[in-house]
Order: sequence, then C-alpha cells, then structure tokens
Amino acid sequence: MMMMPAQSALWLLPFVTPLALFAAWSDMKWMKIHNWTVLALVAVYAIVGFFALSLSSWAWGWASLAVVLVLGFVLSTVGLIGAGDAKFMAAMAPFVALGDLSMFLMLLAVVVVVSFVAHRLARRSTTVQGWAPHWESWHRREFPMGLALGPSLLFYLCLASIFGTQVG
Repeated sequence: MMMMPAQSALWLLPFVTPLALFAAWSDMKWMKIHNWTVLALVAVYAIVGFFALSLSSWAWGWASLAVVLVLGFVLSTVGLIGAGDAKFMAAMAPFVALGDLSMFLMLLAVVVVVSFVAHRLARRSTTVQGWAPHWESWHRREFPMGLALGPSLLFYLCLASIFGTQVG
C-alpha cells in the first residue's frame, strides 16, 4: 500500500502526463527542460493538488519542493546535474507522498538505468536517429535526465492510482 491516496493520483495524472512527457521529449530534442514546463507542473500542484490532496499533505508538498530546490541548486552549482533537471525535480517533489519517498527513489533509480541504456542503444541506431535526426541528445555526452524524470513521476502516480490509500 502506498501513502498517496489513489483518488488523488487519479486526479493529478491527466494534468501531469502531458508535462512529464514533454519534459522527456524536450530534454532529448534540445537537452533542455523549459522553465514554462516546470512552472506549469508547479501550477498543477498548486491548483489541482489543492483540491485533490488533504490540506496538510498539500502544505507539506511545498516544503518538499523547497528542500529539493535547494539540494538541486547545490548539485547544479557543482555541475552534477543540469539546472533544468534540478528545477524539474523540485517541481516533481510535492507530488510524491513523504511515506512513499524510499519507494519512489528506488523507482527513479530503475527508470534512470533503463532510460540511460535505452537512450545509449537508440543513439547508436541509425534507424532511430533517422526518426529524429536533429535531436541534441544524440550528439552530446550528457544524458537527458528528463527522459527518466518525467516517466518516473508518471509511473509513481500510476502505481499510486492502483495501490494508493483509499480515503473516505
């Protein structure tokens, strides 16, 4: 059983899905997660989250956004992650129930490894590159973390919609 209420995850999924998928796509195409995507994800949390979550869960989500933003800023400053990745991780943070954090981090680790291997194999394939010949991520040494971050949030919300707590 997950701590995120199943009903809350179901309310959040339709709004989060296009933003998470766009973050993955844009990071592969331009090696950039646009600020408007991050701000839109925060807006979804602010508006839909307010109605979908309990007031205390919603408020704690803002604290997790702040903590992850500070950690991301530090990691970005020392060059361990990109600034867009740090901002997107901060925007994702409120969507993860604190009680699900260890499970989410394991999910994220698996998705990062699978995404990394899939991306490296895809960029070796001339067929795959032919579908998107001008994507920046084919030519850069860095890995487009948005390819793992967006899907991780989606997988988490999908799992929560099935295995989340039943409220009410």
